[in-house]
Amino acid sequence: MLDHTLWSDFREYLPSEWRVFNGALGEGPTIRDMARCIAEQLPPRFVLIGFSLGGYIARQLAADYPERVQALILVATSLREDTEQQKKSKLQAVQALTPARFRGLSNATIARSLHPRNASDAALVSYIKEMSQRLGYQALATQSALDRSEVPASTIGCQTLVIASANDALRSLQEADELVEAIPSATLEVIDACGHMIPLEQPRTLAETIIRWLQQ
Repeated sequence: MLDHTLWSDFREYLPSEWRVFNGALGEGPTIRDMARCIAEQLPPRFVLIGFSLGGYIARQLAADYPERVQALILVATSLREDTEQQKKSKLQAVQALTPARFRGLSNATIARSLHPRNASDAALVSYIKEMSQRLGYQALATQSALDRSEVPASTIGCQTLVIASANDALRSLQEADELVEAIPSATLEVIDACGHMIPLEQPRTLAETIIRWLQQ
């Protein structure tokens, strides 16, 4: 439930000569549909970055279009599919709302995604809520219903960087390790002093980590 402004601060720390494209997740009913829609928006060859749910879609895209993805970067994401309880909880949350009643993610949900020192940052919480408001109820319903099982990992052939946060309450370091083990050419970098929202909480460190890895 985050739009392209998630990356605004991060982009400020990238080399000015880099061409940067935003791939909106879109409205496809499946992760493969979303991956295909994003691929249609991008140039013939690119480095692909996927954050959180976007990491699942990025893995699908990298597997489906190996000739186009030069390198893959997965940020605060996972190999795991939703449990039955998680699926049920998401469905109940969507059913409890209507398009007219949806006012964005709750403050409690947003706070849980942040490092404890950032959870009370009213401006940051408001920024994240506004992104979810712009996307709206239908995006929430679509994203909540996505089947995260059978998204490729072992068939990804490009060099891959997995980036995790030591204080992520939504995605554990164990999940990052699982990704590294599953993807043949993957390495891991851990960023401190942030929660799940790495591009917002540590945009400069994230950019520097990615630049250093790509230069290597």
